[in-house]
Amino acid sequence: MPIAADRFLEHLAQCGVRFVAGVPDSLLRELGRALAEGGAPIRHVVACNEGAAVGAAIGHHLATGRVPAVYMQNSGLGNAVNPLASMAAPDVYAIPMLLLVGWRGELAADGAQVEDEPQHALQGRITRGQLDLLSIRHEILGPDAHDARAIVQRLLDHAVARQEPVALVVRRRAFAAGPGPGGGARPLPPTLTREDAIEACLRALPAGTITVTTTGMAARELYALRDARGESHDFDFLVVGAMGHASHIALGIALGARDRVVVCFDGDGAALMHLGALPTCARAHALVHVVLNNDAHDSVGGQPTSAPGLRLAGLARACGYARVATVRTAEALERAMRDALGRADGGFIEALCGVGHRTDLGRPSTLPRAAKEQFMRALRNPARGP
Repeated sequence: MPIAADRFLEHLAQCGVRFVAGVPDSLLRELGRALAEGGAPIRHVVACNEGAAVGAAIGHHLATGRVPAVYMQNSGLGNAVNPLASMAAPDVYAIPMLLLVGWRGELAADGAQVEDEPQHALQGRITRGQLDLLSIRHEILGPDAHDARAIVQRLLDHAVARQEPVALVVRRRAFAAGPGPGGGARPLPPTLTREDAIEACLRALPAGTITVTTTGMAARELYALRDARGESHDFDFLVVGAMGHASHIALGIALGARDRVVVCFDGDGAALMHLGALPTCARAHALVHVVLNNDAHDSVGGQPTSAPGLRLAGLARACGYARVATVRTAEALERAMRDALGRADGGFIEALCGVGHRTDLGRPSTLPRAAKEQFMRALRNPARGP
């Protein structure tokens, strides 16, 4: 049966784990809740990206000699490969650690893939192969695990004996569900929802404006709003995976689309994940970068980001954006968007909004490959865009 997350953390602590770092994941939501509640004597760090979490774990081991734990969604393994292979591996610094990897797109015991979103299909099939390629011993934790404590103990014993990383690959519903969203994010304020923020921007956008939207709820909300407004999806590119890379995708489009304006709808967690994108994107005059900041990883359960309360507009200004604004209402956001579109140097808009989404929010009905082809056809027809 599923294991209670607080009991799981208690067992980690009993085994000597005193430090956990990671990036929130929907399959590990209950783990995030238990870490936020702080019942076990474990120091917890929400990292900006998975590689940074591994780096923090390496530092903890160097300072204390203890085995740290790092949690992530399997889609974040790519971010973690560099420090795992070039530092933590036994033929480099030999750093023992326990990886807790949420297995989106998981494979059943018979090899059949469990249905999931398109961006998780390939990653789900190759997750265990990636770990094998990295020579990381791993075991699977599912809701039917007979003795999760024994599994964890075996992995930790191996990590200590061999001085190397090990991994626990976590299936859906392996952790027992608790009430409400996990992670302690702030409640939804009455001023501005993320969907309201996107709709305010759409009111200011001329027909045919190119948009790029980060992965998660924001992309689903944009798609739903276009349908509700009777508008085309042709000029919208939804980044269904690759968290943190929407701004650079928008940059590439802006540089290649005949100087047409590109609007990037980004999330605060996504922007923080690869914050080094800001100075590069600031130099693209045709890019309007909108960060929907709710201090949370809302799409995976509302857990706090690595920098809750941080205002990103100040960072954007320091990184070279010519025009920067922070807004808290739909009216102010619409004015800021119109102002940015009316200037030649783009800009950065931070929209402070709340956590949560409506319960009847659907998903895009167009498959990613078909959407890509539709988007590229629209861009090749200059008469259709501003």
